[in-house]
Amino acid sequence: EDVVFIANDWHTALLPCYLKAMYKSRGIYKTAKVAFCIHNIAYQGRFAFSDFSLLNLPDQFKSSFDFMDGYVKPVKGRKINWMKAGVLESDRVLTVSPYYAQELVSNDANGVELDNIIRKTGITGIVNGMDVQEWNPSTDKYIDMKYDATTVMDAKPLLKETIQAAVGLPVDRDIPLIGFIGRLEEQKGSDILAAAIPKFIGENVQIVVLGTGKKSMEEQLEGLEMKYPNKFRAVVKFNVPLAHMITAGADFIMVPSRFEPCGLIQLHAMRYGTVPIAASTGGLVDTVKEGFTGFHMGSFNVD
Repeated sequence: EDVVFIANDWHTALLPCYLKAMYKSRGIYKTAKVAFCIHNIAYQGRFAFSDFSLLNLPDQFKSSFDFMDGYVKPVKGRKINWMKAGVLESDRVLTVSPYYAQELVSNDANGVELDNIIRKTGITGIVNGMDVQEWNPSTDKYIDMKYDATTVMDAKPLLKETIQAAVGLPVDRDIPLIGFIGRLEEQKGSDILAAAIPKFIGENVQIVVLGTGKKSMEEQLEGLEMKYPNKFRAVVKFNVPLAHMITAGADFIMVPSRFEPCGLIQLHAMRYGTVPIAASTGGLVDTVKEGFTGFHMGSFNVD
């Protein structure tokens, strides 16, 4: 009976509704609570209003789902919004960083039309955790040399040479190596990164990008590799071992996200002694401290 259900994002937003309609109403889980956690406000589960009948919920829940927006998909006009219902029917609303919580209630755009609802319910931001067993440089099965805080300065130059050789870049431990790991799409800022590369590739630097995504961005990065064969590599695939190798061997990790509820890449980087260079948004503000644990890009543009 004394249980807290944690519902994550719109996919599980029906849980507090079913808990009230089908369990508490029958004397089951009478004292149970629900914490609804928003990982990404952009995905809300908006469907045709007529689909409410498919949910097998009493009509008293209609108002929690009822939603109007300016979009024509999946239908024009009145809709149901699962995330809205999850927010309203839960006991507490959480998200994955304090700064992202502030952003969600700051305006209509950041809250993706749910800002007014979240302002009413309130929201608490708690920074994401990471898997400290998988991401542990002293035990990482994907890197050739294990290390900790006492041996990091000896290990990283060797691990840099390993990743340089693995992707076919000239092996030189003295060249600063910048990594990017993530989806190739606008949210992750990979378009800004691709546009910026020709501007600083002339410096004494190497860049490795690992990720998949929009075909146009994949092709743009592959074109940059052909143009700068000794300085840039685009590995357009999903490759877990290589992600670990880049995190361990790079000097810097770029995280130029347009919005980032929390982000894990910068947390992995800092655990591996790799300096994050991050956009000033969402959880990146909470986790990357300028000049102490990393650097912030400043204004979001190519320069």
